[in-house]
Amino acid sequence: MIKDKKYDLLAKPNEVEEGIYQQVLKEDGGWQYLNFEARLIKKGNTWSGNTGENEYGFILLSGNYTMETDKGTWTVSNGRKDVFSGIAHSLYLPRRTNFTLHANSEVLDIAYGWCETDQDFEPVLKNPEQVEVEIRGGDNATRQINDLLGPGFPCHRLVAVEVYTPSGNWSSFPAHKHDERIVDEKGNLLEACLEETYFYKIDKAQGYAIQQVYTDDRSLDEIAVARNNDVVLIPKGYHPVVAGHGYNVYYLNFLTGSDQSLANSPDPKHEWIFGSWKGRDERIPMVTAKMNNNG
Repeated sequence: MIKDKKYDLLAKPNEVEEGIYQQVLKEDGGWQYLNFEARLIKKGNTWSGNTGENEYGFILLSGNYTMETDKGTWTVSNGRKDVFSGIAHSLYLPRRTNFTLHANSEVLDIAYGWCETDQDFEPVLKNPEQVEVEIRGGDNATRQINDLLGPGFPCHRLVAVEVYTPSGNWSSFPAHKHDERIVDEKGNLLEACLEETYFYKIDKAQGYAIQQVYTDDRSLDEIAVARNNDVVLIPKGYHPVVAGHGYNVYYLNFLTGSDQSLANSPDPKHEWIFGSWKGRDERIPMVTAKMNNNG
């Protein structure tokens, strides 16, 4: 219960020139699966590791890299200069993979999520041109969703999408939840039980977004003010976002749990809004694959 501070929903970044600057482990959320980190690596330096009994999704925030593994080598040379200058490259690595990540740009900024798995899949590099872009919502709730490791991606549990919300717009709205697994009488999945992180980038240093996390009974009902490189944890409940006026907002969602899915249930009190929109914000799409350049 949030009343006794069981949940600490906002994770602030560390101020580092190199290394891990953001970290949320499954223990921090009281979760079973989801872990998240973001890391800076300077040109010429490397980071080596092993995925162990986990599957990993690496999302390129900015820069270029070479990833050497015992299952193949991949090089990215057209990475975006920042998240507002193109679409992500996404690299999936299966469990039991040795890897070494080489930074080929002045500073490599990379985020990655991982979770335990007992299944084996092939590594995959997904390029910006392969990313499906969805324009969701309408009016001042228009936003852009880039499908990075979305439902149907060949992995076990991981899901990753990046979302762009223009200045002053609402996002993840009408609010939805995915904290219990619900199927209908035919066995169709209506809602998955998913753990989730929101990792934020703002286009101006002083910018911010506001995120609410709440449950129907209001046992959890909190507001988080998210700034650049913050993470908001979603342990349960609905979780809408609004971008501060004057500031374009990016967030990277990692999710994992009962299903490799984004099945959710909207807040029934706000479902009527789905049918109310008159148009779409012309500022969307904010980024395209054609924008990608050398980082």
